[in-house]
Amino acid sequence: MSDMTFEKMISQMTPSIYTSLKQAVALRKWPDGKLLTSEQTRLCLEAVMRYEVENRVPEEDRVGYLQQRTCGAGADGSGVSPEMAGLGRDATGGR
Repeated sequence: MSDMTFEKMISQMTPSIYTSLKQAVALRKWPDGKLLTSEQTRLCLEAVMRYEVENRVPEEDRVGYLQQRTCGAGADGSGVSPEMAGLGRDATGGR
């Protein structure tokens, strides 16, 4: 039996393996086209996130990063154009 632990695997992961795992998680399939199981997805995602932290990958390059956007609106919604205010209504079919 191998003495490879999850931590050891992360510490030995190459940038190429990291990129491959990140793509597999994003597409939910391996490079050969086989679908990832939910357990494989979970483990790959954990490995990718651990790699990113341990290798100080810039935040904007990390999996799941969402760029913070502001539209200049105040807490009460002031400063939002009527067009922007109607976006939520339009997305729900006009209700």
